[in-house]
Amino acid sequence: MRPLSADQIRGVWATLLLPISANGDIDYSLFEDQLNYLASSGVDGVYTNGTAGEFYNQTESEFDRISHLTAETCERHSLPFQLGCSQMSPVISLERLQRVVSLKPSAIQVILPDWMSLTFAEMCSYLEKMAAAAAPIGLVLYNPPHAKQVLTPKQWQELLATGIPLVGSKVAGGDTLWYEDMQPVLERMSVFVPGHRLATGIFQGAHGSYSNVACLNPRAAVDWYQLMQKDIQKAIAIEKRVQGFFEEAILPFINIHGYSNTAVDKLLTAVGGWAAIGTRVRWPYHSIPINEIPRIRDLGAKWIPEFITTDN
Repeated sequence: MRPLSADQIRGVWATLLLPISANGDIDYSLFEDQLNYLASSGVDGVYTNGTAGEFYNQTESEFDRISHLTAETCERHSLPFQLGCSQMSPVISLERLQRVVSLKPSAIQVILPDWMSLTFAEMCSYLEKMAAAAAPIGLVLYNPPHAKQVLTPKQWQELLATGIPLVGSKVAGGDTLWYEDMQPVLERMSVFVPGHRLATGIFQGAHGSYSNVACLNPRAAVDWYQLMQKDIQKAIAIEKRVQGFFEEAILPFINIHGYSNTAVDKLLTAVGGWAAIGTRVRWPYHSIPINEIPRIRDLGAKWIPEFITTDN
């Protein structure tokens, strides 16, 4: 698989979730089944070890097995893939990156070290070393809203001005003013926003999503993205219903009940029914009970019936 440049990282990319057995182990057979399905779904690519992939809760041998299995399966399907090498420790993150370069992913995802905040000079030092170790594969900086350091548009511009070869980012997005301030960044780097805000993001210049909506239904997420290329206003109208579904059915699990984003993404996949991932997340984090699935599916059918199908 050849590395992708900034202008080639586009569309709907699906996260790879960990099927966790009752004893806490990863079920690699189900993980591979998930990959095979996604390869047939039309997504633009897949990625490992985002938040939903529980990168923060793996042994190094598990990380290696996930990376190799993903690379082998995606090569077989000619499916672009990014390998997440994120870790709270910069040393471990660098070691992970060095081990996967030979697998030739389309890009490598990293986070900023997450125990102590970095100065700008430290941030540059970290990313420069990671980029040099990854070359010629490009870096995607995964900077979600729950990161310890959420970069401002000005900081993104300053990072790119140093010449650090970032090819992409995952960010929370923002309002119209945020997109205006991000314009110089949007012209130089792939900027991905949350799946449930993708239509308004595309309208304002974003390039795609590492998509939580694809957790629910990858094929419907692809269809929706394709609609954005043809009729953005119709796609934005669908987004309003997607937002309604998330506000009524999904966000209360986070904002009221305190579940993790990982638990919510696994719930979405269980509701969609396209992969036998289950809702279990690794200890010590709590899993959303499976008896919630019928209720959430009914709410999905009310708000976004095109995402709730029986033939996934």
